[in-house]
Amino acid sequence: MSERRTSLKIIGTIGATCAFPFAADELYAQQEHTHTEGVTAQLPEPKYFSKEDFALIAQVAELIIPATDTPGAITAGVPAYIDFVVSRSEPQKKLFKEGLGWLKKHKLSELTALCAAVDKGQLKTPEQRWFKAMKSLTSDGYWTSKIGMAQTLGYKGAAMLPEYPVCREH
Repeated sequence: MSERRTSLKIIGTIGATCAFPFAADELYAQQEHTHTEGVTAQLPEPKYFSKEDFALIAQVAELIIPATDTPGAITAGVPAYIDFVVSRSEPQKKLFKEGLGWLKKHKLSELTALCAAVDKGQLKTPEQRWFKAMKSLTSDGYWTSKIGMAQTLGYKGAAMLPEYPVCREH
């Protein structure tokens, strides 16, 4: 049964790779169990980043998806997901080194202007490209985590629905 589930996860990941603009390694990371179970907001040990850089990544991820009435990015295990994805990609390593270098020289409050520039499609500077990647990885990590899917979106898994809430058959 375990082999069947693993196969289905991989097949689903391959299909999702075609539908979403993420690298296969990023999507497959969900199957590598890099997310924490969300029991605590305590950061795990980073596998790639230094503790200082990992804490910065966690702080920015939490600014992107903060805790509200549902858990935020840290509790969902997003920093560990980003750590995993970046560790497997040389271009991402370079991008995050440049972006974190910029962030260490500036205040977190400057992220608002950076976010606005990225939202307008401006990806000219290394810090703009880093922030775009940071937002994408944070989003991917959060919405594919158990917390993002089950607690925030209310996904119940293989549940049979008598009808779809928005679309009713005639």
